[in-house]
Amino acid sequence: MIAHVSGKLIFKSPESVVVDVGGVGYEVFIPLSTFYVLPEPFEIVALNIHTHLKEDAIQLYGFLTHEEKQVFKLLISVTGVGPKLARNILSGIAVADLVAAISGGNRARLAAIPGIGAKSAERLILELKDKVRELAAAYGKAAGAMPSKDAVGNDVISALDNLGYKSGQAEDALRKVRESLGAEAAFERLFKETLRLLSKR
Repeated sequence: MIAHVSGKLIFKSPESVVVDVGGVGYEVFIPLSTFYVLPEPFEIVALNIHTHLKEDAIQLYGFLTHEEKQVFKLLISVTGVGPKLARNILSGIAVADLVAAISGGNRARLAAIPGIGAKSAERLILELKDKVRELAAAYGKAAGAMPSKDAVGNDVISALDNLGYKSGQAEDALRKVRESLGAEAAFERLFKETLRLLSKR
């Protein structure tokens, strides 16, 4: 079972990437949250992998952060939610927001995710509410340790941590970027500007 892939990024799209590992190219399906923070082609990338076995194929799903992979595995354990829908869910909402919506029973927020209706939202809450409590508590503690860091900021820090940056440096850089861009800046722009600032140090 493949759990991690690290190698040269040969191709990337919002749907998937191809990673060259020792001369073998692996196609890996990804959510948009991972696509936004990928390096440029022919640079090195590291992805956490979930291997999905089908009767006629082996599919790899990749995530920049361990939290994304954790939540993906929880999502596909839900009745009626397959890997493709789980990837679409992660593309439509930040991990911390998703965890908060499920643990808080926020049906309206879940139903607003593309591909999820009222019945699916109810099923996510029913089957995952207890399972995400530990994750929800972890995000809550992180937010308490850094009041200015919201759900999107959590994902930015997690992505930067996966790239090897220390949490303290990443949080300091994120604060400065937020002062410049404003509190409502989207994940992609926040991540790129924070990474740009860190790379200058």
